[in-house]
Amino acid sequence: MEWHGVPPASFRLLPNGGIGVQAEAQGSFVWRRVQGMPACLGWRWRVDQGPPPTDLTQRGGDDRAISISVGFSGWPPQVTMWQRTQHAMAQAAAGSHPLPRSVLTYVWGGTGREPVPFASPYLAGLGKVRVLRPAEAPRGRWFEESVNLAADWRHAFGGEPPPLQEIVISTDVDDTRSRLDARVEAIRFGPCR
Repeated sequence: MEWHGVPPASFRLLPNGGIGVQAEAQGSFVWRRVQGMPACLGWRWRVDQGPPPTDLTQRGGDDRAISISVGFSGWPPQVTMWQRTQHAMAQAAAGSHPLPRSVLTYVWGGTGREPVPFASPYLAGLGKVRVLRPAEAPRGRWFEESVNLAADWRHAFGGEPPPLQEIVISTDVDDTRSRLDARVEAIRFGPCR
């Protein structure tokens, strides 16, 4: 899927079931519906080429190599009427794709000095972002990740986490006009250890 006015990146299914992502001054995302209650999410990823460090806390210029977002079907406990209205407007623009009501995003990009977590500048307080690998992390090397979605949701929003709705893989390298070559594979939900 595309962001308005941004040329789409290239996502390809790899023989091992992973996803290859390539872009040049582009950005977009792919998503898949998921169900169930949040537990742990694991994956491995690598970036061979990507953007420089950017300030992910600000709109515009906030490029990142790759991110994995998990959408949830329920609102955070402290949701405001303004947030619900912003969500309704975004839903009207999104058409038939039901937007999640809360989102956790895990990023390869940024400076590594961002707060943990910080509010997405695009999701009206309904999305929280955590940098797992800063933009200057070693290139051409696989990194294994594991996150506890339930614990992260509680830390980000308070209260008990709602059911899962979707998982999204995205890239954004349009502002820095960067090239990207990255891969994500072995994405799996499972019990936390």
